Amino acid sequence: MKIKVCGMRNPDNIKAVAGLEPGYMGFIFYGSSPRFAGELPIEALQEIPSAINKTAVFVNESAAVINTIIDKYDFDFIQLHGDESPAFCKSFRDKAIVIKAFGVNSDFDFKQLTRYKNKVDMFLFDTKTDQHGGSGKTFDWGILDKYDMDIPFFLSGGISPENIEEVKYINHPKFYGIDINSKFEISPGLKDIEKLEKAFNIIKQSAEQ
Repeated sequence: MKIKVCGMRNPDNIKAVAGLEPGYMGFIFYGSSPRFAGELPIEALQEIPSAINKTAVFVNESAAVINTIIDKYDFDFIQLHGDESPAFCKSFRDKAIVIKAFGVNSDFDFKQLTRYKNKVDMFLFDTKTDQHGGSGKTFDWGILDKYDMDIPFFLSGGISPENIEEVKYINHPKFYGIDINSKFEISPGLKDIEKLEKAFNIIKQSAEQ
């Protein structure tokens, strides 16, 4: 199972988290987010080992801005967390691997995702709220059993030190990884390395079982 640590922005914290060797690190380029990356030092991202996939997160951003940020920081992945159309998502696949995020609740209709087949590389399922993610709230993970497409997905939304053990009970063939953020922070954008280390160990142990 892959681990994505999202909401990074502090250079020293970026380096410390990279030392834990997550599969992915996420940087949020959405001005309304308390974890807005802003103008990151380019060297801070250049020092991230190549084995870690750098992911830029956007919400209803223009294609021009997305392309500029991909090029500026050499991002490997982009995560589109707004109302982006299938065609808009597909337009970036020659430059980056595309993750499309959706807010999920008990009424979520997974059939709507069929429009994104062959348009995106992965999905991310977050808790549906009035905001675009970052709520720190979970949804009923049992609803994931209704997802029947071949596209792999990340699980997000309120994953915490208290419930991360429960992740190992999710048995879905396309469950690719977890996206962790606010529940592993000292303050917005500043990750608690000790909490992350414990989470990484739990995931590694479950993978070995």
